[in-house]
Amino acid sequence: MNMNLGWGQHYIWLRYHELPPNARHNTHIILNLEIPAGVTVQNCRAILNQTVRRHETLRTTYHFDHDGDPYRVVRPPGPCPLIVLSAERDGTAMPAEVVDGLGTAEFDIAEEWPIRVVIITDEGVPRKAVVVLNHLAVDMWTVTELKREMWAACAGVAARRPSAIEPVRQRPSDHVRHEASLDPAPALAYWEKDIEAMPADGFGDRRRPAQPGRPVETLRASLVSPALLGASQRIAARHRVWPSQVHLAAYTALMAAYTGGPSFDHLTFTGNRESGPYANVWTCMFSPLLMRVDVRDDPPFAELLTRVADRFEQAREHAHVPYDAVVELLARKGTRLASEFNFIKQPTLESRARRSRVTWQPAADAHGTDTYVRVDQWQDSVVVALNAASSVMDTDAVERFLRAVETTILTYDATREGLRISDIAALAGFAPAPPPTRRHDPREVPEPGAAEALAAAVGRANGIAGVDLSQNYADTGGRVLRIPRVLALLRDLGWAGITLHQLTGVTPLSALAGLLAPVPDLAPSPELLQPGVRS
Repeated sequence: MNMNLGWGQHYIWLRYHELPPNARHNTHIILNLEIPAGVTVQNCRAILNQTVRRHETLRTTYHFDHDGDPYRVVRPPGPCPLIVLSAERDGTAMPAEVVDGLGTAEFDIAEEWPIRVVIITDEGVPRKAVVVLNHLAVDMWTVTELKREMWAACAGVAARRPSAIEPVRQRPSDHVRHEASLDPAPALAYWEKDIEAMPADGFGDRRRPAQPGRPVETLRASLVSPALLGASQRIAARHRVWPSQVHLAAYTALMAAYTGGPSFDHLTFTGNRESGPYANVWTCMFSPLLMRVDVRDDPPFAELLTRVADRFEQAREHAHVPYDAVVELLARKGTRLASEFNFIKQPTLESRARRSRVTWQPAADAHGTDTYVRVDQWQDSVVVALNAASSVMDTDAVERFLRAVETTILTYDATREGLRISDIAALAGFAPAPPPTRRHDPREVPEPGAAEALAAAVGRANGIAGVDLSQNYADTGGRVLRIPRVLALLRDLGWAGITLHQLTGVTPLSALAGLLAPVPDLAPSPELLQPGVRS
């Protein structure tokens, strides 16, 4: 059975194709589950096979058609992908090595089911299951239900009694048909009003000019803090908000302090299951939403927290829209989406850290928004991770930001009063923004054939006879969900060098053509070229 993607899958579809293959594991969800005594390997296999038979989202593959529109295919029931490994040193591969490989390998979303399972045994008895899930198929609500259902099935086997598992009454296909009947225009009108008040570039005063031969990198670091867990929960209880909103307020204050703006506009996320007739569907249903919180009056942290909570609730009421429509709206308004914030509860994980520490990961090629902040609430600590483009933050700013998140929340927990945005900026101690300089733009003269190839790929994927290269992708009529098809066509023509995120932005196609370079050892397909390019 073929069907369109649900609105909640649009963000992950784009995020998956935005990342290079060696980084796509960042869209995986990994579960470590204990297996109760009395359950055999055969029992585990039967439970997994029953689970994927019941829930079509776990046996769905993802594709784009000839026009570039994404769709999904529900595969017939079959055995769940499963590997059984022994924890004993018996000459076979050790579980840690195999689990690491499965957890970091990208999913072949067009061929592979979005679930991988490893059962780890000790003397033939299954002790632990590691489940790797593709985020396209599930959100955190679905993951919670998956764990609950599998545990109930295992408990029933261990007790030698039938497990009480609810029948599946709603399927993703039902939800997709419901969304097709909805009109997103009223919600998009809400976002359009917010977007009109946004600056063109949230990091405008901080963005450093591009340098020849020095590509923009993503700097990556994380802070593990046991103290943040209790402090954020106490503040949340005191103000009757969620702990996630405590962290969102600290993030908003620090980014506003760093950029110097009257607000800091960013993307955050909501589960999107509070309303609608298909709240119990196993699928990926969460949605990104834009957040604008005005801080020009230097509010106290308590007031900022109230504003964040109020704005989040207002935004959530208008969250059920196709994400790609919001991205196209941003591009047509000439606004750059600069930052994302995500909060995830993971109560089964623990760090066992006794004090806070900052850990750095190797820098990577820049992809996506300028900054991405993810806050994970673990069993015994909070982990704050920051990915930042080197064009807007250096290593000093990244570390100051992470440490200031902890300092801000711990200070407010201890003092309760008097902590304002200006005080938070002083706690962070960010270096002043550099003076404006003329930007060096190496994209002014594209290589011969690059502009024609880009116009051909954009035109073919979107059915546009004459592509105006002086406009950005959205203004020329390009659909955001079709960008993976555009990039595939470009490669068929022998060109690469631009990213999905760049095509979603405000940069004219003529400038993006200057970033293209021939793909070595790849014969182009000249028959794909189409006439009608307008410069």
